[in-house]
Amino acid sequence: MKIFKNKQILQKEISKDNCLSFVPTMGGLHKGHFSLIKKAKKYKCKICVSIFVNPTQFNKKNDFKNYPRNLKSDVKELKKLKINYLYLPTYSDIYSFKTKNKIHIDKFSKQLCGKFRKGHFKGVLNVINRFLEIIKPKYIFLGIKDFQQLILIDSHIRKNNIRTKVVKCKTIRERNGVACSTRNFKLKSKELRIASNIYKYLLNINKKIKKDFKLFKKNLIKKDLISLGATKIDYIENLNIKSLKKNKKFKNKFRLFFAYYINNIRLIDNI
Repeated sequence: MKIFKNKQILQKEISKDNCLSFVPTMGGLHKGHFSLIKKAKKYKCKICVSIFVNPTQFNKKNDFKNYPRNLKSDVKELKKLKINYLYLPTYSDIYSFKTKNKIHIDKFSKQLCGKFRKGHFKGVLNVINRFLEIIKPKYIFLGIKDFQQLILIDSHIRKNNIRTKVVKCKTIRERNGVACSTRNFKLKSKELRIASNIYKYLLNINKKIKKDFKLFKKNLIKKDLISLGATKIDYIENLNIKSLKKNKKFKNKFRLFFAYYINNIRLIDNI
């Protein structure tokens, strides 16, 4: 595994490669990240992983400051997975050049997390666009857990005619059902049990909604989540996965999206 902190040196190295797979991360690696890398290996391209905690996608300074970081452990795990390149850029390495592509932010960005995290997706699309211009991968691997982010990145890529294909990867869960997340590292055992109970409750609700859409009663569900231990609910929405609008007929394909807090830790998921 070769490690790069400078984009020019990285670009010189990867210019030899006809096929490159890219896995962007902010570090704090877990089983979800590892599954993206394992999926990338099936595509028989060289693999580049980035670790960069992007400040422009945080709308709260403390959230950025307290984001879990463990670079030494991350590097150790990536060596075990035998990736080809690890890119560890500085802020200036990423943001010191003018981009060619226009940042496309569609209406979907104002729903779900976008409604509660002002400027978040603009920051995400900006940094991903910069990575794509630097690395020019054939594939980028993204998890369905961050469904809204995945859809917005895919839309940005298509609107700019970028020659990178988005590979959608399934959500990886802990044994207790909770979706793997870097933020889980900040949860105590009691809080993890709460998150597990909330997931199991919503999984059951999701099954019931598929049989009878009238059972989707947001206010009642929110009250139940609070009683299970959630401190605050940002949203619980049922969206048609094709139109990305609120689902009005249960027969349509839909996903249940939710974001909530356990004390000061914000968790998101969809099922």
